[in-house]
Amino acid sequence: MNTSNTNAGIEFRNITKRYGSGSSAPLAVKGISFEVPRGTLTTILGPSGCGKTTTLRMIAGLESPTSGQILIGGVDVTTLGPAQRNVSMMFQSYALFPHMNVVENVMYGLRMSGQAKEQARTKAVEALRSVGLVGFDERLPSELSGGQQQRVALARALVLEPEVLLFDEPLSNLDARLRREMREEIRALQQRLSLTVAYVTHDQAEAMAVSDQIIVMDQGLIAQRGTPRALYETPSSEFVAGFMGEAMLFPGNAQADGTVQLGPMVLRPRVATPAGPVKVAVRPEAWRIARHAGPSTLAARLGHLAYLGGVHEYTFETALGRVFVVSGDLDDVLAPGDEVHLTLGVHGVSVVGSTG
Repeated sequence: MNTSNTNAGIEFRNITKRYGSGSSAPLAVKGISFEVPRGTLTTILGPSGCGKTTTLRMIAGLESPTSGQILIGGVDVTTLGPAQRNVSMMFQSYALFPHMNVVENVMYGLRMSGQAKEQARTKAVEALRSVGLVGFDERLPSELSGGQQQRVALARALVLEPEVLLFDEPLSNLDARLRREMREEIRALQQRLSLTVAYVTHDQAEAMAVSDQIIVMDQGLIAQRGTPRALYETPSSEFVAGFMGEAMLFPGNAQADGTVQLGPMVLRPRVATPAGPVKVAVRPEAWRIARHAGPSTLAARLGHLAYLGGVHEYTFETALGRVFVVSGDLDDVLAPGDEVHLTLGVHGVSVVGSTG
């Protein structure tokens, strides 16, 4: 058995996954390597078909890699089945047994592993308490709300005391308010119990809220990985900039003095950029609106606005083309046709690549 750094809860070493036989069969995962440190939560994020669910299923042992090594807790588990990996997976559908009550659902895995009924029940009740479900033991899944069903599924995964806990789009069936509440609960539980978690979602806000590390995948490859702040504020590519929020890309020109010319505006990026043509990613909240011209401003005419309660969304026509702005200023509200001037803040602006 091959061993490695036991501080890595999960380790992928040059993993590929090909569906079908022969070298011409398509690769779903193309030689990726990463670590999930023990006691942390890593989200694998990306659009449909990027390879994120295949990656999660390979961690679980539900899929076998075509090549490479998978280690859990420092132990090579590449050829081991799901039952031999000490991994629990929480599915999008929850997969509760409809004919079993809540406590029986949570006990099920323990009973299958040979634990005595009373011992399994005691552990199940404690697991239900840990997810905030007390007094629900005898209810059937059909008698629970979506959020309560999810808590049962989470308790069932936790009661097995897994080395690694896996989540596959766990919040996609919930409404927006409950989704926010449950992601906070999952994060709090993960931190309180120091769980090692791999979490798959296509929802960027969800990933930002729960993660220590985010791995963004694109077409079977890792496009970028890092902390939520690093990926949001310093994306390394156009794809990541566009996927992590609603960044718009504009052509600019990096100068020898370290500044970047973006239309009539001069920016000083936080990362040094070689002189030449570049692309600048700007997030909607990075723009500042002024009624009067100033140094390094961009003239803009408001074409469309939408009121979303806490913010206004504005679409301006400018010399750079159409510019989308999110403004939290609810006192000075613009009207279509208003002519203003735009400047840029420090955060939410990044140079993502050279066009030369």
